[in-house]
Amino acid sequence: MNEPIPLPTDLLLPTETESALDVIAVGAHPDDVETACGGTLAKMVRQGYRVGIIDLTDGEPTPHCPDVATRLAESIRAAECLGVHARVQLNLPNRTLMDGFVARIALARQFRRFRPRIVMGFGQKTAMASPDHWQAMQITDAAVFYSRLCRWDEHFDGASVHAVARQLYFRLAFEPDVMPGESHHLIVDVGDCLEQKLASIAAYASQFDHKPKIADRIRAAALVTGSQAGCWAGESFASAHPYSVSDLVRTVMSV
Repeated sequence: MNEPIPLPTDLLLPTETESALDVIAVGAHPDDVETACGGTLAKMVRQGYRVGIIDLTDGEPTPHCPDVATRLAESIRAAECLGVHARVQLNLPNRTLMDGFVARIALARQFRRFRPRIVMGFGQKTAMASPDHWQAMQITDAAVFYSRLCRWDEHFDGASVHAVARQLYFRLAFEPDVMPGESHHLIVDVGDCLEQKLASIAAYASQFDHKPKIADRIRAAALVTGSQAGCWAGESFASAHPYSVSDLVRTVMSV
């Protein structure tokens, strides 16, 4: 607990008078969030909600990226494609990301800072992909809890407690739509924002230019997901807990 908390890097920030965010999506690396739920984030921005992205690490080194600055610039371009209001990099270690006190507090500080109503993050392991994704899920779960704990002010620089109202789990575009062990799934219609999602992914030239037909594959995955819910393209989520609605007709028929 004596290990220092890394200083975050603010890549995009809302104005001081509009600092609160409705939604924060948390990824282990720049490009995780875009691949998982970029269409949903773009859609929420269009709907007037204030949206932010938090990357736990800088994602480097990777085989085709020359340096950290390149990946950083790509992540800013991707955020601009989606229209999000804030993007923060926590500067935790890539490849050796581990759930622990330092990582939990670093993320919980951002939740207290931006006070989101909804937090979105990884919901499962990604077989044969980075183990950072699984660690990111555990860090996010813990940070949602830490954010609301009172009588712990010494770790939060005076930021007041904040209770996140809803937590959703996402999965990467090529992972199964249904997450094992999670019973409360939903699909967001992202047909009108799919091209924005694809543009945000294309911003990561260092990560995807060497992968043939990546846009076609992600588009196809979104079409398959959407077809299950009767829409052209979709992104799948699971809720960490059941939640109630007061207007069933409006909720179910909102398309």
